[in-house]
Amino acid sequence: MFGIVRPCRHRLGDPLATQWMAHLCGLCLALRGDHGQLARVVTNYDGLLISVLTEAQAAKDGKGGAWRRTAGPCPLRGMRTASVAQGEGARLAAAVSLVLASAKVRDHVADGDGLLARRPVALAARRVADSWGRAGARTGADVGFDTAVLVDAVDRQTGIEALAGPGTPILTVTEPTETATAAAFAHTAVLAGRPGNAEPLAEAGRLFGRLAHLLDAVEDRATDAARGAWNPLTATGTSLTEARRLADDAVHGIRLALREVEFEDGRLAHLLLVHELSRSVDRAFGTESCGHAPAGAFGPPQDPYAPHDPRTPYDPDNPHTGGGNPFGGEPPRPGKRGFLAGCAAALALCCTCKVCCADEFEGPWSRQRREGWCSNCDCGDCSDCCDCCDCCGNCCSCDGCDCGCDC
Repeated sequence: MFGIVRPCRHRLGDPLATQWMAHLCGLCLALRGDHGQLARVVTNYDGLLISVLTEAQAAKDGKGGAWRRTAGPCPLRGMRTASVAQGEGARLAAAVSLVLASAKVRDHVADGDGLLARRPVALAARRVADSWGRAGARTGADVGFDTAVLVDAVDRQTGIEALAGPGTPILTVTEPTETATAAAFAHTAVLAGRPGNAEPLAEAGRLFGRLAHLLDAVEDRATDAARGAWNPLTATGTSLTEARRLADDAVHGIRLALREVEFEDGRLAHLLLVHELSRSVDRAFGTESCGHAPAGAFGPPQDPYAPHDPRTPYDPDNPHTGGGNPFGGEPPRPGKRGFLAGCAAALALCCTCKVCCADEFEGPWSRQRREGWCSNCDCGDCSDCCDCCDCCGNCCSCDGCDCGCDC
């Protein structure tokens, strides 16, 4: 699995964890049902937010009752049946995931990454990408969503990156991603029959796209530098301090935008898009601090292990260690897998149930450490986090929340 929103089930608690899993399985099954088994490899944590938002807005009587069904046994659920999300929300999430995955494959083919440098492999990958693109467009049309906005964003992204250089505002580079996610988030309001929510959801989607692009750039920065690959932060000369400021502003903006959305039951959406996004920022920057730290908190570090330093002690740019492990160097980290190799790894993870049951496993594409869904964690009392949010999903804010959580 991949994506920036990766919640720990202990923080979610049993009711919300069950809901979250229902949307994850619903997206996976929507991909399989409409587009075949291979399409399931594009299942991702961020894509299911579309399904979450759609159901969160839907009225429980009438249309809202059709958003769930009982699915048959699955190895990733220990061969148990489960209630899973279905309907237009899950199908929209599938369409968006397919179109964006199609664009990513074409990008890898154009770059000649790994095995894709070989012409027969590149040709096969291009055919898969074209098939996914057409399939995503068909499903999008079925739920009234024009995926052309996603394709256009991807095409513009390539041109913008080609022209970007030192001094180019980083937000110029993130704009296509922002536009694509804004359109997808806004359409959930249409599917749920709440057109008045479209504007604030578009704003939340725009900021989510910005955040996803920034965090991906931060996490890939060292790897891209080692491979000589293009990275938006390096190319535009954007510092980690500025990237952190923009990320914090995006999280705060999403929180404010969600206050304007009328939810039927917004608890899961609130937890994922407010609390978990803040943790995603901390995880990407290697910190545990609040996302609304005072100005200058991410300035020159006083200690290479200080929690406020956005650079890890092994960051090659950390002036206190000179790059690398001061105790003799850390083992070299493997580079990312190519798309097809990543697909094979993803299938292996699913077939062996490691995604669900392993304490940790290697991400199929990024090769970064991932925690299994059912693994234990050391997050302490996180199961009790933000009990006050259970009442309405809107009571937490950084303007004054005394519920003991870090919202």
